[in-house]
Amino acid sequence: MNPKKIKIGCASAFWGDTSSAAKQLVEKGDIDYLVSDFLAEMTMSILAGSKKNNPKMGYATDFIDQLSPLLETIKSKNIKVISNAGGVNLNSCKEALEEIAHSLGIALNIAIIAGDDLMSKKNELMGLNIKEMETDQELPDNLLSANAYLGAIPINEALKNNADIVITGRCVDSALVLGPLMYEFNWSTTDYDLLAAGSLAGHIVECGAQCTGGNFTDWKKVKGFENIGFPVIEVSSNGEFFVSKPENTGGLVSFGTVAEQFLYEIGDPGQYILPDVICDFRSVLIEEIDKDKVLVKGAKGFAPTKNYKVSATFFDGYRSTGFLVIGGKDAAVKAQICGEAILKKTEFLMKDNNFAPFDETLITVIGSNSIYGSPPSMDMDIKEVTLRIVVTHRDKSALRIFTREIAQAATGMTPGVINYLGGRPKISPSIKLFSFLIDKTFIDIDVITSTKKKRVNLDEGGSIFQSSPHQADIPIQGKYTKEVPLISLAYARSGDKGDHANIGIIARKKEYLNHISASLSEKTVKNLFQHFCKGKVLKWHVPGINGINFLLKNSLGGGGMSSLRIDPQGKSYAQQLLEFPVKVPDSIYEEILLKNKG
Repeated sequence: MNPKKIKIGCASAFWGDTSSAAKQLVEKGDIDYLVSDFLAEMTMSILAGSKKNNPKMGYATDFIDQLSPLLETIKSKNIKVISNAGGVNLNSCKEALEEIAHSLGIALNIAIIAGDDLMSKKNELMGLNIKEMETDQELPDNLLSANAYLGAIPINEALKNNADIVITGRCVDSALVLGPLMYEFNWSTTDYDLLAAGSLAGHIVECGAQCTGGNFTDWKKVKGFENIGFPVIEVSSNGEFFVSKPENTGGLVSFGTVAEQFLYEIGDPGQYILPDVICDFRSVLIEEIDKDKVLVKGAKGFAPTKNYKVSATFFDGYRSTGFLVIGGKDAAVKAQICGEAILKKTEFLMKDNNFAPFDETLITVIGSNSIYGSPPSMDMDIKEVTLRIVVTHRDKSALRIFTREIAQAATGMTPGVINYLGGRPKISPSIKLFSFLIDKTFIDIDVITSTKKKRVNLDEGGSIFQSSPHQADIPIQGKYTKEVPLISLAYARSGDKGDHANIGIIARKKEYLNHISASLSEKTVKNLFQHFCKGKVLKWHVPGINGINFLLKNSLGGGGMSSLRIDPQGKSYAQQLLEFPVKVPDSIYEEILLKNKG
């Protein structure tokens, strides 16, 4: 085995993440590569609008702000930087960084990877009879953005051309890590097990501090959130890697923090599809080696499919969201009554002005356990809540009636309306997501530096996606009457995959797993989330980490930017499931009871 090891730090999970992470990793991380992820579907539509208003914009400006004061250190330490901050305007992002580097007298070879943005091929796309992956709808003609999720091969090619900094547009998040690993270890495009391992490394760190204590089930054990350490992975040529964080930083790196991130936003763990490889993560092992140091190994890989996934966004009318704070006895019921009255009053006036009814409406009483699906009642001992009303309509003028009429609640409805959060509601475009597959041969990918432009040739792939077989639960011997909450037995984290939500569960001990699995079936999970979940619930076992992964289909109200809900990404779903009562034998019940007393 090649003794060389490569250290990569991830400084950003999304556009808006902390500005301190890049500095922390560059100065304290002892890293070879700094990667940062800035893009999400909503971000792409925002950047597209930004570029439309100003041709010089359309990229993640935070990337420039964070990197500029570190360029001299990055150059002196020979740290290479890879980021998808280019958004929909890679050239402007590159030029902004080059201008700053030039002013500092720093010579940098900055490469961009072009080809993910398909808006220049819109007419061709409209003629291809494209259908949405989940709904089978036809491609809308009012697209705002359309970007293919590229892979790691172009990043590898840019590094082969001596790039110091690589700026991409849309690519799968894990490619930011897999690309440099392919380059450093000379992994080929058919080393599928290694590509799967490198992709797993990228997946573990792509959400920044979510693997170093952020969003962790046992959050009370995490110290120093104000200075949380961002992840550093140390990867060997055989694909095995350690997860850690810089010394003297807050947070926690443990089996639990890494295992939760491992299952985060994954559907079928035996068929995790990426542009460069199909990954089988069911046999992955995660082991604590030292304080804040975890070993990960065991990923398997197979040939990729012939398609890229494309995320497009399109304009679908307008939306407005209003908030009222309501206090006093029966606050939740008063809020519900106010919300319903505001909508009825507004629709009366809309009808008088020849407007059609709202396309969609949603009333949420925040503070009344709304995510659990129970309507407000007089039995709730809640003295202050926030009423949230979301409405959508094709006509912007119709929503102006709503933005005016919500104010009447202060003097003409129930008592206790005490504040308008954010003032009069604003009206914004309603942006929706449209995902589809496109043949890889449709897309031209170029690596561009200041001196040359090189077309990237890809293997077309050809594997056909087939969901992994579901592993049957092991029957439990005997009937148990004692119950403990799932959180006593497991870690859990949830996330979104379009309009679907996943909930990953990892048993704290192997002997807990069968009892967890027996209590948590597809049916019981479906029943728990029936107020949200409109589709099937799928269940997979992940034996390497004593885990289970659930996928709740059509459970997010459209998901992401399309959903009107307060939790459009299913972040609270794991928190709800952790309260679920699991039947256990007396021995485990007594063990948990003793632990809780201690």
